[in-house]
Amino acid sequence: MNNQADSQDLNITHNTEAKRFETTVEDHTGYISYQERGDTLIYDHTLVPQALGGRGIGSKLVKHALDYAQHNDKKVVSQCSFVSAYIDRHPEYQSLL
Repeated sequence: MNNQADSQDLNITHNTEAKRFETTVEDHTGYISYQERGDTLIYDHTLVPQALGGRGIGSKLVKHALDYAQHNDKKVVSQCSFVSAYIDRHPEYQSLL
């Protein structure tokens, strides 16, 4: 099995139509989805296919989504336990809440 995702930056795209940040690795797509409410992004679901598990892809998706909120002066509401846990481990994102 090829674990290239560990050592390279993922190509994460913002799919504005589907309201999600997504990446495709080895024909599997992982994503973090959101809803918009004014100046707030509600991150509601993070999905990483089992085939891609254990490579930190979910964390990279969440970091990308939080950085996007930060750079665009958005507040964040986490309805996803994975996002909440990530923010707990990375206090630099607490101000987004």
